[in-house]
Amino acid sequence: MTSGERLSEDELIARLFAPIAGAGAFSLKDDAARLQPPEGQDLVLTADALVAGVHFFATDPAGSVARKALRVNLSDLAAKGADPLGFLITVALPPDWTVDWLAAFAAALGEDAHRYHCPLLGGDTVRTPGPLTLSVTAFGALPTGRMVTRLGARPGDRILVTGTIGDASLGLALRSEPTSAWANVLSPAEKAHLADRYLQPEPRCLFARAIRDHANAAMDVSDGLVGDLAKLLKASGVSGELDLDAVPLSAAARAAIGARPQLLETAVTGGDDYEILCTVPEGRLTSLRAAADAAGVALSVIGEVQAGKGELAIRDQRGPRQFGRQSFSHF
Repeated sequence: MTSGERLSEDELIARLFAPIAGAGAFSLKDDAARLQPPEGQDLVLTADALVAGVHFFATDPAGSVARKALRVNLSDLAAKGADPLGFLITVALPPDWTVDWLAAFAAALGEDAHRYHCPLLGGDTVRTPGPLTLSVTAFGALPTGRMVTRLGARPGDRILVTGTIGDASLGLALRSEPTSAWANVLSPAEKAHLADRYLQPEPRCLFARAIRDHANAAMDVSDGLVGDLAKLLKASGVSGELDLDAVPLSAAARAAIGARPQLLETAVTGGDDYEILCTVPEGRLTSLRAAADAAGVALSVIGEVQAGKGELAIRDQRGPRQFGRQSFSHF
């Protein structure tokens, strides 16, 4: 983001963000928005901050940064069984920001807001001497009393996950080691797949209703499958077993792990998957699979909830497994 045209805060809001604002935002001419939840529904709120150099590369395309900022929040809403209502965004711009970069950011943000029916309601724009920092607060709704928390897993539940695991963390590893021996094994298409999964997660919004209709507990996989499953089990006061052989992997991830087996740990502990992890009674599996098929979402059984006090046992066909870490942590 090199120097160039400069706009005042009011000018950049009017030019770049007001055109993508939704109803209740008053074209961003007020300092607050109005949000009315549908009758008979609860609001669900979530917030995530993204910092350049921590959650994305400062050189990533503006559009990818915008999409990731919104989608990681939409993933949280979907995992609670909620449908999006709108969002607020705070953008802290570094000294080298440009109007062109911010225009591309706002355009992509508007496209995703339209795609996921989650309009921009407001926010704030400030300057910072540090790296680009973004904070999104998203609002969703679901029928009263139907939010799916991490607290409801029960012994006998099957543990399931959507999509594939590890692509994003391997995409990050690929960015860090582009000329490594394992990277050279991958085809251009496989490299592109892993890179895109890191840049732009795909929130499972179409699966939200199925989660609230079938799951006892759920959360999105943001910090790593192993660590996030351990968090869910601990919150529910139960234990569980994870079958590593059942964890769904893309062809690109399998190729990478085949070339360097140690990358399996990266895949299952690295994070940024933004898939939905849930526990479901066995009697609801058939109907949940039908809902997943209707939503076009792949679904895999990867373990079982057991009685206990928050322990997670990990195994594969060779027996018990342990990893040096369970998940990504900021601290």
